[in-house]
Amino acid sequence: MIIGRLRGEVATVGTDSVMIDVNGVGYVALAGGRLLGKLEPGKEATLHIETRVTENSITLFAFESDEARAWFVRLQDVPGVAGKSAMAIMDALSPAELMDALALGDAATITRAKGVGKKFAERIIGELAGKPPPMGRFAAFRPHTPTNGDAAEPPQAGGVRSETISALVNLGYTQADAARAVATAIRNAPDADTGTLIKASLKELAP
Repeated sequence: MIIGRLRGEVATVGTDSVMIDVNGVGYVALAGGRLLGKLEPGKEATLHIETRVTENSITLFAFESDEARAWFVRLQDVPGVAGKSAMAIMDALSPAELMDALALGDAATITRAKGVGKKFAERIIGELAGKPPPMGRFAAFRPHTPTNGDAAEPPQAGGVRSETISALVNLGYTQADAARAVATAIRNAPDADTGTLIKASLKELAP
């Protein structure tokens, strides 16, 4: 059985994990400090879960969004990046920040993660830059409308980036060039919608 999401009452928040009570069953999941800081015992929360099964254990990793969970999985495609390092990166950076760092070759931003040095960050960029972002479990990311039980889940900012990059690729630009243009454009207009961001990115791509 693979657990993909848990919604319930936060029972306990530890230094690196959370217990969430779902209909009387307490699930313990590892989580980053940024997420743990948003969770309050006694309050409801929705956690997106990556389940890892080995011969000796079943480990749950908790994230605020499926986008963050998908990036956690993608990071481990890089040789030498294990669950601990991937979790540290996703704790330090939002999916949007990670996408921009990869697109711009910004190793310094990735080194904000605990235990990640410059050479390690450069290896991650070398392996992942220019590749399409992960798509999540079943389909492309969709905007999320919070409910009362979704206090821990943020807006899917990376969705606008992904949609814009996809549109530019469809126009004939390479994935790497499109990602760089979008990362630059969105730093100048962080709240831009997809249409506005496409126009701004095209200006970045103009000769």
